[in-house]
Amino acid sequence: MRLGTAGPGTALEEHMAEPSDKIMTIEELAEYLKVSRSTLYKLLQDGKLPGQKVGKRWRFHQDAIDEWVKSGTGTVASHKTGRNASEVGA
Repeated sequence: MRLGTAGPGTALEEHMAEPSDKIMTIEELAEYLKVSRSTLYKLLQDGKLPGQKVGKRWRFHQDAIDEWVKSGTGTVASHKTGRNASEVGA
């Protein structure tokens, strides 16, 4: 991986391109996405976040989360502002 570069082929893009079988807890996912746990629970309740329940606990595959973020189907911005993600910043 190249570090400290911008544009296509950055370290983050290369990391996201590498297959991962990492499974995250709700706390780890909140830190990874830099959002609150309550935001994640709202997205789960609305069926908008890919995750599985194991017993009483939620678990998230990092690959599925990365694809969800890349697809642009996330609605974190609309949850916080009441507007669609496409309207934020317009």
